[in-house]
Amino acid sequence: MTFTIYPAIDIRGGKCVRLIQGDYAQETVYGHDPLDVLKRFVDAGATWVHVVDLDAARTGELVNFPLIQELVKQSPIPVQVGGGIRDEASLESLLAAGVARVVIGSAAIEQPAFVKSSLRRMGSKIAVGLDARGGMIATHGWLRTQTVTAAELAQEMAEHGAETFIFTDIERDGMLSGTNLTAVRELARATGTAVIASGGVRSLAELNELREYEAEGVAGAIVGKAIYTGAIPLAEAFRVTRGG
Repeated sequence: MTFTIYPAIDIRGGKCVRLIQGDYAQETVYGHDPLDVLKRFVDAGATWVHVVDLDAARTGELVNFPLIQELVKQSPIPVQVGGGIRDEASLESLLAAGVARVVIGSAAIEQPAFVKSSLRRMGSKIAVGLDARGGMIATHGWLRTQTVTAAELAQEMAEHGAETFIFTDIERDGMLSGTNLTAVRELARATGTAVIASGGVRSLAELNELREYEAEGVAGAIVGKAIYTGAIPLAEAFRVTRGG
């Protein structure tokens, strides 16, 4: 396992944006052309990129699919995509477009049979998104809070072949308040899988701290706002992944 930094491109209305705690009413546009943002990340040394279709997360329709296709086509590095993947057709469309790993969130709650079947067939190409508010899973672009905990869902999905989880503490997302390292480590230990931290990453020191737990299963971190605001210099962030 190699600790990996995943710079984030969150797409809404074809633009690169960031939300605060998943609130669609609190949006900041950081780039009108996600392809330009991708090029910046690649030039700085990124080895993966994390893309979220925020429109799809709310509707379940792959609203920005043509743009995602173009991002994958132009990207020399693997692209991980999440947002609105709730059925076989969406999953297959993204994989056929060349997406290296698809992140499934809401469907793990609402279409568990589809997710479990997909995990058995292609576990390495799927990451299960665990988006939690107060420890409880939230779905549909974080608009609906469920009655299952992140730990419960993770253990169930791991039993069916999930190899990678992305844990997002919604209350920290976009706040530059630091990740919920305790929850990330607990999930990694409980499932014996790779867990990627998301939500609140704010500094190079924090990335270095996360990397200290690589042997426990903390496999990486998704970084968004801290990159866009300059709190984490791009090139230095990627050097962390190489142990520099």
